[in-house]
Amino acid sequence: MPIAMLLGVILHEYVNILAFLTPYLIAIMLLITYCNISFKEIRFTKLHLWLILIQVIGAVVFYYLLYPIHPIIAQAAMICIFAPTATSAPVITGMLGGNVASLTAFSLLSNMIIVIVAPILFALTGEISTISFSHSVWIVFQKVFLLLFLPFFGALLLRKYFPRIRHEIQKAKSLSFYLWSFALIIITGKTVQFILDQESPDYRIEISIAIIALIICVSQFLLGRKLGSICNDTIAGGQGLGQKNTILAIWMAQTYLNPISSIGPGAYVLWQNIVNSYQVWRNRKNI
Repeated sequence: MPIAMLLGVILHEYVNILAFLTPYLIAIMLLITYCNISFKEIRFTKLHLWLILIQVIGAVVFYYLLYPIHPIIAQAAMICIFAPTATSAPVITGMLGGNVASLTAFSLLSNMIIVIVAPILFALTGEISTISFSHSVWIVFQKVFLLLFLPFFGALLLRKYFPRIRHEIQKAKSLSFYLWSFALIIITGKTVQFILDQESPDYRIEISIAIIALIICVSQFLLGRKLGSICNDTIAGGQGLGQKNTILAIWMAQTYLNPISSIGPGAYVLWQNIVNSYQVWRNRKNI
């Protein structure tokens, strides 16, 4: 992860032109993930409902609380909370001895809720120039629907009609890591380019966004674990709320919000990996 981000910083002038590839990389990663999900084992629980409410309502509340301070900081905070659970979260959950099936179910749910809520949220708080609110909603819906729902339907079709192809995709599960790394290089480069292209940059804003992302990251892991412990699902709760699909979050921020707000999920990548590394180290130490 640090190497991918460093490459993005160094090669920002070159990888910036590859930004158009990001949604395709996200779609392929989601397809690989959904092909590896056993939909028969998907069970939604009360914990999942609480986590979704925090993901949606928490994003709106933080946006309006921070908006008077600075709109871009508010957008960055919002996207860090609103971002769905990372597709890799079940892997970390398994390493920590948590309920993988529960986290897999929530990962699917939190990604699908984006399709419903994102068009409205970004039309209200984003910077989309259109003739009407409904037109803004439609613009966002088209892209988000194609990006998140097509891989899901594709996985279902492959499961039913092309099981051999699905099996081959399952065997290529490790490909997701390389796609994720490549996407991270591209979006890091694009974020750096946005910062450099500012006419009168205010680095206090960028630093504030990174600090806010740290506070939100730690808070979401702790709150998720607290809710999870109440529902006897501590680890899945923490990973479900704390470990975010930052690639998708950065793409959404760069597409529908002020591009500088993408520094929030960009910093979140670093913070959540530090938290996960600590959790894995602590878990192994206690074994």
